[in-house]
Amino acid sequence: MHANFFTGNPLDRVSALRDDAAVMLALRDDPSSRFLPVWRDQHLMRHDALRVAMPSREALIAELGPIEAHPSVLLGLRDERALFALDLSKLEEPQTQGIKLGHFEPLRPLAPLLPTDEAAILAQARGMLHWRRLNVFCGRCASRTNPEQGGSRLVCPNCGLQQFPRTDPVAIMLVHHEGRALLARGTRFPGRRLFSALAGFIEPGESAEEAVARETFEETGIRLARIDYHSSQPWPFPGSLMLGFLAEATGHALTLDPAEIAEAHWLTPTELRDPAHLDIELPGPIAIARSLIDAWLAAQ
Repeated sequence: MHANFFTGNPLDRVSALRDDAAVMLALRDDPSSRFLPVWRDQHLMRHDALRVAMPSREALIAELGPIEAHPSVLLGLRDERALFALDLSKLEEPQTQGIKLGHFEPLRPLAPLLPTDEAAILAQARGMLHWRRLNVFCGRCASRTNPEQGGSRLVCPNCGLQQFPRTDPVAIMLVHHEGRALLARGTRFPGRRLFSALAGFIEPGESAEEAVARETFEETGIRLARIDYHSSQPWPFPGSLMLGFLAEATGHALTLDPAEIAEAHWLTPTELRDPAHLDIELPGPIAIARSLIDAWLAAQ
């Protein structure tokens, strides 16, 4: 089984305990519990090391005062110690409002430098807090929702609607044909020569394989003869699940969708192993797109 970046989360998510409100409250107030502060999708890093800061409740209260006004989610237990994600996005400038436990940094440039277990925990924290921010109010009657189960369920006190964490499934596929792989540069990156695998959201009522075939044809005009699953990856920008595939095409003639694809090329293994020679950039090591490219190259 291939393990992509942002996988390997070491936490026990303790789903069997989450319905016990007394246990959830006790874990939140336990002096041994730790908190993972997030401020507008930036993460608190320690000053003394390239590690994620996970201060105690007491340490946070000493600098911020009561923290109950900030949304929190129980991520799980590690070595019987609870870890909560804490959303400090209400603060205007956390560094000037008393927080001296570390400094806030964005995840994307930071992720490759982090221990893999901490990166996986941050992916969970980001996804959960993003979901919480989008569901402050009930989607049925617009009442303010109440968190339950350690913050992993939101319930409307007016109409009773229950909302649970969600992740958006995305199909990502490296299309290949007769010893060449298809890489494309999206229109969202006008200033970069970044070429990657094709990708698109899976639509309701559609299997992952059907999404692979549909997105490939819509973006490039290519039909597929075979689709093979490779691996998956949580992608916390802000909260998707990437389902990776290798897909064999029936031909190589391209008809690009100009709204999505700026340019696309069939590249040989030699060209992919030396992308600088073509003045192109490949996805970084944390992306599943790079895993798909590497897997295809290893098979050539």
